Amino acid sequence: MSQELFQVTPEALLPEVAELVVTALNLDIGPEQIEPDAPLFGEGLGLDSIDVLEVALVISKRYGFQLRSDSEDNIRIFTSLRTLVTYIAAHRTK
Repeated sequence: MSQELFQVTPEALLPEVAELVVTALNLDIGPEQIEPDAPLFGEGLGLDSIDVLEVALVISKRYGFQLRSDSEDNIRIFTSLRTLVTYIAAHRTK
């Protein structure tokens, strides 16, 4: 399979990943309501560590790479939808 298939801009992935987050967590909002730069933890989307594990599992299955729960980068990766999407765009294998 060509690597070119995976070279999608982060901006193009935003709606898809927002939909994955909403579906994985059964949120009562539409994916378009997730602000790309709003915090995913606390005041923003209000995710907790269990939510992050659920999202990481879905992302791993969908994009073909592992997000490790013990990674020190998780705080940075899950800062916002945009940082998450940027990480996915750079590391996806499918």
